[in-house]
Amino acid sequence: MSSAMANNKPTANKAANATMRQKGVSIDLKTWGPFIALVVLAILGVLINPAFLGLDNLSNMLTRSAFIGIIAIGATFVITAGGLDLSVGAMAAFIAGVMIILMNSLVEQFGAGITTIVLGVGASLLLGLCAGFINGIVTTKGKIEAFIVTLGTMGIYRSLVTYLADGGTLTLDWAVRDIYRPVYYGSFMGITFPVWVFFAVAVIGYILLNYTRFGRYCFAIGSNEKVAEYSAIHVDRVKTLTYMLQGVCVALATIIYVPRLGSASGATGVLWELEAIAAVIIGGTMLKGGHGRIWGTVIGAIMLTMIGNILNLTDAISNYLNGTVQGVIIIVAVYLQRASWRKTRP
Repeated sequence: MSSAMANNKPTANKAANATMRQKGVSIDLKTWGPFIALVVLAILGVLINPAFLGLDNLSNMLTRSAFIGIIAIGATFVITAGGLDLSVGAMAAFIAGVMIILMNSLVEQFGAGITTIVLGVGASLLLGLCAGFINGIVTTKGKIEAFIVTLGTMGIYRSLVTYLADGGTLTLDWAVRDIYRPVYYGSFMGITFPVWVFFAVAVIGYILLNYTRFGRYCFAIGSNEKVAEYSAIHVDRVKTLTYMLQGVCVALATIIYVPRLGSASGATGVLWELEAIAAVIIGGTMLKGGHGRIWGTVIGAIMLTMIGNILNLTDAISNYLNGTVQGVIIIVAVYLQRASWRKTRP
């Protein structure tokens, strides 16, 4: 029963495809919608300012989208399995703060070299894994809504990094930063390292979600948790793993973010949770769970960065309204999803 259920596609997706076949529509808008929207947005950017297509601007835009994109890929698993994580921004700030403190302390013992950076990176990944585990285990074993748990840990992580920085800013040792800077500013074949990491995480995430038992279990749990339990799926274990995966993604994003500014404070990562959720929803993942698209999430992350970039290139709308635009996008995307769900529901 478990294998049969895990291999089934979401009911909504089947109904949508059947409806489109009946109407003679050859393009699956749920699949291609984000890509079409990205092209339209790119055309708008060019019309507003021809500099939009400049190589430097495109490279900068893709590099900036890598942070949110990596986090959003982790969020895709959490949301697909019916969960939610509001703590990712604060978690990133906390991991960045601990990473900087650790690296600065290791300089005295190992010097400002590769060993110090590797140990700092390893500690960040471990911390992200543990933070995700805490979110997952409290949510599943404590039987507390994910919204409440991650809202609480968001406050905890944000408070901790503010405490560690004594209300100010934690700054990475300059000698370490000089060696660490290429992780953000360096490139390979003309493409910056953050973009390569983003692409690698997306490929791994796509395979994991669509071609493994773990991914199928995420779909099943998000579609109907009770039925998944009756199908002998270890629901708590799978959901906890999604939060742990989210924590690792946050750590990866933090690792490539720290060399950019070389600092962390209580303001680091503010609204990253909003942008990550927005990227996931724009990409076609159902907020209620049961359906997720990794490549849609990638497009969603690029679109959000593109919107901010376009606002920077025009005087028509203030860049300070970027958060407003993102908020509107989330509301519209969820509304369109619900409208589509009603139309395709038998």
